Amino acid sequence: MTDTARRPRTEPDAPRTSREASPRRPRTARAASRVTLYAVLVALALVVVFPLIWMVLTSVKTDADAVRNPYALPDPVSFEAYQTLLTSGQQPIFLWLWNSFAAASLQTVLILATASMAAYALARLEFAGRNVVFGLIIATLLVPPVVFLIPNYLIVENFGWLDTILAITIPGAASAFGVFFLRQFFLGVPVEIEEAARIDGAGEFRIFFQVALPLAKPALATLAVLSFLGNWNDFLWPVYVLLSPENMTLQPGLAMLQGAFRTHFGIVMAGAAIASIPVLILFAFAQRQIVDSVAGAAVKG
Repeated sequence: MTDTARRPRTEPDAPRTSREASPRRPRTARAASRVTLYAVLVALALVVVFPLIWMVLTSVKTDADAVRNPYALPDPVSFEAYQTLLTSGQQPIFLWLWNSFAAASLQTVLILATASMAAYALARLEFAGRNVVFGLIIATLLVPPVVFLIPNYLIVENFGWLDTILAITIPGAASAFGVFFLRQFFLGVPVEIEEAARIDGAGEFRIFFQVALPLAKPALATLAVLSFLGNWNDFLWPVYVLLSPENMTLQPGLAMLQGAFRTHFGIVMAGAAIASIPVLILFAFAQRQIVDSVAGAAVKG
């Protein structure tokens, strides 16, 4: 027994080696998957950013260089397109910018006001036909927007809104997508928060303005960005209802930069680059709210 007790034990050495080696394989696999993920994300980012880079590079090229080498670096670098666009009186780019900004801002405010109230009523208030009303609102999303072109034009013409800012803001002020988006957010808010305010004596309007809306800031910011972009990038509807060049918005105005027989690519791309600046600034300020909205939806889901 003494010899057995003094005999060194070497059997546990092999399992110890396997335990030491086992964590290395998962770490290597995780590192490889992370590198693959980053590579895919970088590739997707390049696909998204490439049109913007190509637009900026083309805007500082001469017309001959833009046609001869469309995907090469500018040689030489020329800011003639920006100078022509900003100083020429034939293309009132700043007036188009102001018209687009005013129309997009006004419509965004109207969409946030109407969609938030309708969404809260459909999510929290009990009334007859609530599901039917919500179903009809969702059904309008299945209809192509071009179907409403002629009816909306006749309504705008009868109200005398042609060639005014009201023609490009009021028809789109009722957003079915906004109602659906905010209703889903309000359904995810705990009812106990509103019940606590109701016990303290708050009415429905006070609960809506002081409880529900502050909680919905991320969703409201996301809807505001989407609504602003929708109006900012709209081309077809302003072409029909805006008649004079001084009342044009940016998108149909940029289309006027293209000639019938010749296109100055530098000027067109310079106008597109200027048009993208307000959108990039808006997204930079609202980026955190958009991320919070997406993250909150993922947690609720």
